[in-house]
Amino acid sequence: MSKTVGKIGHERLEKQLNFIIEIDKVKNIVRRSRLFDGSRFENDAEHSWTICVMALLLKEYSDFSINLERVLSMLLIHDIVEIDAGDTFLYASERPNAHADEKKAAERIFGLLDEDQRNYFMELWEEFEAGETNDAKFASVFDRLEPLMQNYILEGAGWKSHNVTYDMVIEKNKHIIENASKEIWDFVLKVLDIAVDRGYLKKL
Repeated sequence: MSKTVGKIGHERLEKQLNFIIEIDKVKNIVRRSRLFDGSRFENDAEHSWTICVMALLLKEYSDFSINLERVLSMLLIHDIVEIDAGDTFLYASERPNAHADEKKAAERIFGLLDEDQRNYFMELWEEFEAGETNDAKFASVFDRLEPLMQNYILEGAGWKSHNVTYDMVIEKNKHIIENASKEIWDFVLKVLDIAVDRGYLKKL
């Protein structure tokens, strides 16, 4: 049963707080990646928090000027759509078709807000999805880097359980990470080579 703050006498603030109550559901969206300690699967809220910290900490590795506030905003809201659309695994065959469902979800969830904030969040989410601006490119680095590092730290647990190969990891991540940070991508390549050598990741 969905809860709301009710009619208290401040319509805009009520909408904003109801939006917060709605997006709290991201804490229940379980991802395919485990926490770095391997104890359980991560949820979307934990993922968003971690990649925000990563972007804040690693901003020096951007290959171009960025607006960090906008980058963090994108990372905080990018997975809210999964409340309706669910989490689609990066390597799943249906991944390319997920955008339509996610856009519909974005329109509903951001539509809980007044027009100015609804439009702001919709535009920010669509900018992240398009991945064409510097801010969106840099934000996307961490959406990919965190699960990649989780798999490495956990000796390829997720890669192995889903039959993910070295070539698949390269294909899905190279254009995203390298286009925003050559230094981080060079580091990732070293990580992947070690993963292959240690048997965490298959190289066909």
